Amino acid sequence: MSAKPHLDAPQPSSSSYNSGVTSLPVVAITGFSTGLVLAAQSFYQLADKGLASVTGLMVGKAMMTELGPVLTAFMVTGRVGAAMCAELGTMQVTEQIDALKTMAVNPNRYLIAPRFLAGIFMMPLLTIFSIVLGIFGGYLISVYFFGMAPSSYFDPMPIHITLFDFSIGVIKAFVFGVFIITISCYKGMNTSGGAAGVGRATTQSVVIAYCCILLSNFVLTVGLNILRDTLKPTT
Repeated sequence: MSAKPHLDAPQPSSSSYNSGVTSLPVVAITGFSTGLVLAAQSFYQLADKGLASVTGLMVGKAMMTELGPVLTAFMVTGRVGAAMCAELGTMQVTEQIDALKTMAVNPNRYLIAPRFLAGIFMMPLLTIFSIVLGIFGGYLISVYFFGMAPSSYFDPMPIHITLFDFSIGVIKAFVFGVFIITISCYKGMNTSGGAAGVGRATTQSVVIAYCCILLSNFVLTVGLNILRDTLKPTT
């Protein structure tokens, strides 16, 4: 009886775990520390102008619409996207993908589809997690270090933060997830040149993903805000 070829690819059911659960620590640190810094900077800049009460509003707005989705995408690219590209690239240069084809297994269906679905599903969830921790970090430093009242931190949020602001962050996270997984898988599946080629493909995938995230962030920010102004009821 001939032995089956060894494949390094994880089972499809583990893609969500690898893309999401294992990314929670780095996303938590990123979101929490960003909230701390953002609240501190906001308070120092606004306190002498009598506007310290908008610190919470600035933290919430920035985390929801910009910093939450962008920084989460950067962390996921560096952790998940790079590992995904290196894994697929290694499989490509060691001819494991060719082995799948000889067994009549579609590599796109077996290798790409689970990663793609897991990525676009987990990115919005990780972004929401980062936003919550960022707002919580801003609350801790504002209340327990700067002495703000908890009500002063949270009261402006329901008034000035809308569901559309939250939707902007989720939409951006979804688009970023598509970019990250697509670029990482494409570069991995088209790797050549042995170990050196795997390194080049991984580096290129991270750089290209970062550029796409930054450029699409600008386009989405402008486009979604124009859409909000268009849908806003006229008085």
